[in-house]
Amino acid sequence: MTEAQDLSLFIRHPAEGVAAMDLVVNGVYCGACIVAIEKGLGRQAGVRGARVNLANKRVTVEWDEGALEPPVILERLEALGYAAFPFTADAADSAERLEEKRLLRCLGVAAFGAMNVMLLSVSLWAGAENDPNAATRDLFHWLSALVALPCAAYAGMPFFDSAARSIRAGALNMDVPISLGVILALAMSMLQTVTHQHGSYFEGAVMLLMFLLAGRLLDQRMRRRTRDFAINLGAMRADRALKLGDDGEARETPIAAIRPGDLVLARPGERIAVDGAVEDGRSEVDQSLVTGETAPLTVAPGARVYAGTLNLTGALRIRVETAGSGTFLDEVNGLLAGAVEQRSSYVRLADRAARLYVPVVHVAALATFAAWLLLGAGWQPALTIAITVLIITCPCALGLAVPAVQVVAAGALFRRGLILHSGEALERLADVDCVVFDKTGTLTEPRPVLANAADIAPADLALAGRLALASRHPLARAIAEAAGARAPVAAEEFPGEGVQALDPAAPARLGSVAWIAAEREAAPVAARWPDASLIALGLPGRAVVFAVRQALRSDAAEVVAALRRGGREIEILSGDREPAVALAARELGVARYRAGLKPADKIARLRALKDAGRRTLMVGDGLNDAPALAAAHVSISPISAAHVAQAQADALFLGERLAPVADALRIAARARRLMVQNLWISAIYNVIAVPLAVLGFVTPLIAALAMSGSSVVVTLNALRARDAGRRTP
Repeated sequence: MTEAQDLSLFIRHPAEGVAAMDLVVNGVYCGACIVAIEKGLGRQAGVRGARVNLANKRVTVEWDEGALEPPVILERLEALGYAAFPFTADAADSAERLEEKRLLRCLGVAAFGAMNVMLLSVSLWAGAENDPNAATRDLFHWLSALVALPCAAYAGMPFFDSAARSIRAGALNMDVPISLGVILALAMSMLQTVTHQHGSYFEGAVMLLMFLLAGRLLDQRMRRRTRDFAINLGAMRADRALKLGDDGEARETPIAAIRPGDLVLARPGERIAVDGAVEDGRSEVDQSLVTGETAPLTVAPGARVYAGTLNLTGALRIRVETAGSGTFLDEVNGLLAGAVEQRSSYVRLADRAARLYVPVVHVAALATFAAWLLLGAGWQPALTIAITVLIITCPCALGLAVPAVQVVAAGALFRRGLILHSGEALERLADVDCVVFDKTGTLTEPRPVLANAADIAPADLALAGRLALASRHPLARAIAEAAGARAPVAAEEFPGEGVQALDPAAPARLGSVAWIAAEREAAPVAARWPDASLIALGLPGRAVVFAVRQALRSDAAEVVAALRRGGREIEILSGDREPAVALAARELGVARYRAGLKPADKIARLRALKDAGRRTLMVGDGLNDAPALAAAHVSISPISAAHVAQAQADALFLGERLAPVADALRIAARARRLMVQNLWISAIYNVIAVPLAVLGFVTPLIAALAMSGSSVVVTLNALRARDAGRRTP
């Protein structure tokens, strides 16, 4: 009963009569795992459906409300061989870290076993194998078994577990032939040891596990996405709000107890807790994370405000429309979840190759066994040759073909200022034929600057800078930095208006154009800088207007031109104002742009591009970009982006330059070619090695060594991706 009560805290209700829950499921590696979970849960009475997100090992289950209890779902997953628990960002990250540690331990055990068994094998080759009375040979075989069996039993668990789940789901993944080859090799070796026969294959089985675990660990590290949710949607969503009672007193109230029609108070410097309309008060609200708008929005009675936005300068009394669920933040969260699930259906290059590879391996081994039996060989020689075929065709090179390139290419990208979150993003980056940019904070510098500093008299700029230091307004910082101001003047701040110097002998005010009554002086500045926010300095008998804007990144035009020369279409999708977006598009030579977009509008445009056959790279930085970043074929964010945007992007670029975006596409194209080359190397290896194994010219030990050799060749080829990070002169 306690368990059900705890789980109920994680239940959602996406529609009437429908319950849903998100779970973290350990042990999800490939498409066969997805089939096992989705089919297994689908057979449970009352379950409407299950969707698996392979990227973050997240499973969303929906069922008819009242038809079953949440513990039944966990029990069903446990019966399928998967441990599950309610999804939280911390839980998902912790589960992946634990899995990585498990693989590392398994690799250490396999390496220990391989070294020691190979040492014993060398001793046999040195003469013990030909001992006339075979006592020494049998001793070495038993010692090999004593080391290899427990090592293989422990180190092989990731493959054995995955193979068992795959078989239960009625599918065959790459872990099935691996497990079959290892188990049969160990069983045959034990049989030959017990019956005092020549030869054993303990070393081949353990070496096979060692190389495959190395490949899986590389893959796991590349797939573990950075999940920095320390400041995310949950942090922006307030748990409590100041509710105003009938007596006018403000009481801190849980957000769950706030109802539509209630009146709440938002104080300066606080995040607004609800969606609603301003009933009383005047302030400026930072909506940049929601709309992408650079300038703070002045709000007055009747204006609409959203949960998660930051109230800057004045107190607001807000009439609640929605609180808790149903807010703009929840809408973004829902769009985000749907977009992530859509992207998670992407199938990696190695997985696509494995679909054909796995059944061919089993058919080849079975046919070999049957053929040798028909030719009159005994069942032991026939089985030995079949095991050799399984080992020599085991997908070690195939398993390393993609992750080895991913690791090397990720290093090249890092040297170019780009951090890759997921290895599979390299393949998607290589597909890109259309690049969509957000404007604010992406094409532009993250911090606003004073655009017309050269037009301002030094004395006026110095005074404005000192007044700006006395203001809490976010745009005032740009004036203070441009002036190099160090000491503020004594001033009084008027919320929503500006600041006024307290010295009557030197009257001066810095604030909005309307407050200073500087409309005439502002007109030519606005015409020259249509995307700028205007701040006025009021002096006796005159006014000076400052244009504060976010300038384009220094190399934005160069990068956009390079992308266009590469045959890629360019678009700008922004939540900012039309004049600001139009000016940026004109400066960059981009013909297609849209302004004033909400998150759903951006997703709709991306889907339209997808329907038109485009493979789109989305580059954005704000909360309003997060769903679009997840919905795009592949995505990149600047390191200065909102944490939610960073978490959804496939890569982050560092610094103030946009060049890493172009570098990412160039490096990814080379990495994709190397991946394909590695897959061909694996295929050619099998074309040569398999016939030799089928004809009985190869022992299981030689097969393991040959398989390892192919892995070395694949790894050396992957190292060529290091050169991709160097610019050609």
